[in-house]
Amino acid sequence: MDAKTQKSEMTRTAIVGAGIDLASAEGLEAITLQAVADRVGLSKSGVFSRIGSREALQKAVIEEFGRRFLADVFVPAMQQPKGLPRLDMIVQRWIVRMRDVEAKSGCIYTAGAFELDDREGELRDTLLQEVTRWRAALRRTVIQAVEAGDLQANTDAEQLVGEICNLSIGLLHDARFLRDSRAAERAQASWKRLLKSYQA
Repeated sequence: MDAKTQKSEMTRTAIVGAGIDLASAEGLEAITLQAVADRVGLSKSGVFSRIGSREALQKAVIEEFGRRFLADVFVPAMQQPKGLPRLDMIVQRWIVRMRDVEAKSGCIYTAGAFELDDREGELRDTLLQEVTRWRAALRRTVIQAVEAGDLQANTDAEQLVGEICNLSIGLLHDARFLRDSRAAERAQASWKRLLKSYQA
């Protein structure tokens, strides 16, 4: 990669990163080319030339948030054997990420879902696709744990995935809104109890 291309990529990364910060603090609809330009010290046209329209920037923000989320939560857990060790690590890492990242800055998946739940359009579709993809990966991991004999044979994978996701939303609510410093600790205890109810 030549120096010019590398600089262009770094600038694009900074633009998308500023968009993530803005969306986390104020919501996806707060993302505008001008607002992001102001944050990174570029002109509005400079942002447009590297990313495109406002809608393209919003989409890039959602996709990059998803990439970071998977890199923190899912990818490291793939080193664990299929079954309970992998599922447990995913949930443990999710709780840690919620405590260390989203509890401080906000969660685009969660806040975005509430922001866009009663709207139609490409932005909602993009967020829905990312969240659905994540839940499908979690569902596959649950099914693998059933197949490995770690979870009860009659485990309803959709139900367990829903309960895990609700646990994470509850953690975010308590950490950010209630400012409960023990929210992650409580989530850990809830996960242990939930897991025990499903174990074979």
